[in-house]
Amino acid sequence: MKHKFLWAAMLLPFFSLAQTFTHADTLRGSITPERAWWDARHYDLNVAFDIDNQSISGWNTITYEVLRSTKNRMQIDLMAPLKLDSVLQDGEYLSWEQDGPAYFIKLNSAQKQGSFRKISLYYHGQPIVAKRPPWDGGIIWGKDAQERPWVSVACQGMGPSVWYPNKDHQYDEPDSAALHITCPLPLVGVANGRLRQRTDNGDGTATYTWAVVNPINNYNLIPYIGNYQHFQSVYEGEAGQLDMDFWVMDYNYEKAKTRFLEDTPKMLHCFEYWFGPYPFYEDGYKLVEAPHLGMEHQSAVAYGNGYQNGYRGRDLSDTGVGLKWDFILVHESGHEWFGNNVTTKDVADMWVHEGFTNYSETLYTGCEFGEEEATTYNVGCRALIGNRSPIIGIYDVNHEGSGDMYYKGGSMLHTIRAAINNDETFREILRGLNETFRHQTVTTKQVEDFVSKKSGMDFSKVFDQYLRTTDIPVLEVSLVEKGHERLLNYRWTNCVKGFDLPLLVQTGFGKWDWIRPTTEWQSTACKLKSLADFTVDKRFYVKVKK
Repeated sequence: MKHKFLWAAMLLPFFSLAQTFTHADTLRGSITPERAWWDARHYDLNVAFDIDNQSISGWNTITYEVLRSTKNRMQIDLMAPLKLDSVLQDGEYLSWEQDGPAYFIKLNSAQKQGSFRKISLYYHGQPIVAKRPPWDGGIIWGKDAQERPWVSVACQGMGPSVWYPNKDHQYDEPDSAALHITCPLPLVGVANGRLRQRTDNGDGTATYTWAVVNPINNYNLIPYIGNYQHFQSVYEGEAGQLDMDFWVMDYNYEKAKTRFLEDTPKMLHCFEYWFGPYPFYEDGYKLVEAPHLGMEHQSAVAYGNGYQNGYRGRDLSDTGVGLKWDFILVHESGHEWFGNNVTTKDVADMWVHEGFTNYSETLYTGCEFGEEEATTYNVGCRALIGNRSPIIGIYDVNHEGSGDMYYKGGSMLHTIRAAINNDETFREILRGLNETFRHQTVTTKQVEDFVSKKSGMDFSKVFDQYLRTTDIPVLEVSLVEKGHERLLNYRWTNCVKGFDLPLLVQTGFGKWDWIRPTTEWQSTACKLKSLADFTVDKRFYVKVKK
């Protein structure tokens, strides 16, 4: 998702529960009474882009279901300097009260429980410009390599209300959406899902209508405007034929065809094996070249890695393994399962998106180059973990946790996989998460409980350790002589109370054994001549004190 990669994330300040949050943070991050009574069912978003003046105008018609007929106010979010011009329902203009970026619309007609209603929100202005996309949110008024306009939006962290009015909270996804992009000719407008219509407006502009028929995160509904050239293919997947579409800069057409047609089917094959069928067959799979590094926009994945392996040509693991595949193609596509299919209700739980998707990199490495290389990559990336603040953020105030949600999250999952010691069970867990929570928003607890239940092992303390503390568990070991026996003593320290994680260790002469340490000293017979010969399977993200 938003790529707060670790060399940047380690600079993030430590936070505590005493951190101060504002009234605006609560309005943005909580399910307010003015949000709770209605469920977004469909967004019909119409936006015209005035590239010369760097402004936009349009409207969003929201279809919603009334869950409880108890409120006559609706919260809609739109960030300045954009301005809400008018709001209509049933042909009547509605008034509102504004509280920062939150607009509280006063509804005139009865909102009857179980009914489906529509409300249209008209707006215009010059939206916030992204300074450093995709890490920094806003609209991107870019230029391509030939100095022609190239426009898009990056808004996951900042929120989609930076460019259109909506219910700007992750818990509520519209069940479907349409995006109508009006832009100057000869530029092409591309967005999520399938192209429904192209209309030449006769005034030097055209309108491109795109639509998705699946639930979509509101920050994933994104326009791309540029001099695009299109090609396509079909992937024979688990759920049938999956349309693969590629929209690239015209001057990169040949380069893109070579890379995408070779690499994309391999990625889809690997991820469908581990995660289950691609979640959005009806909307297709699409890669769109973007004027920034990349983002996981659902069914329209943004790609800006320059058609090279690694992360902009860099191996994040510093092992050489990360240069064997295209980081952005793999990572951002992995989000189609974790982030887009399974979405967290609160951004404090973003590790579910980023930890699992980071681990998709390890899984893809294993699919293509073998499990030894996969572990080498996973372990190499641990150097990027900062351990300065917990992975889980603070709830109800739009607060993401530490950037360690990426590589520490991936190392935690590699540790859990090693502890389960059965890849078929682990695979069933990953596929089960995507099937059980398909097209839903979830909490961390739901994910944790699912992993523990399906594995038959209680991982609650493991999750507590890695997600809610900055401490890495330490295995203390010592050797003692007892009669004619040599004993290995061991226990956990630097861990939460009740920490319970089985370990695969080498106890001499190449022999690997399982031990189950607790915080109390335990002993087992061994043939170690010295502790120099004692090792822990490197898949486990733990420390050893000898």
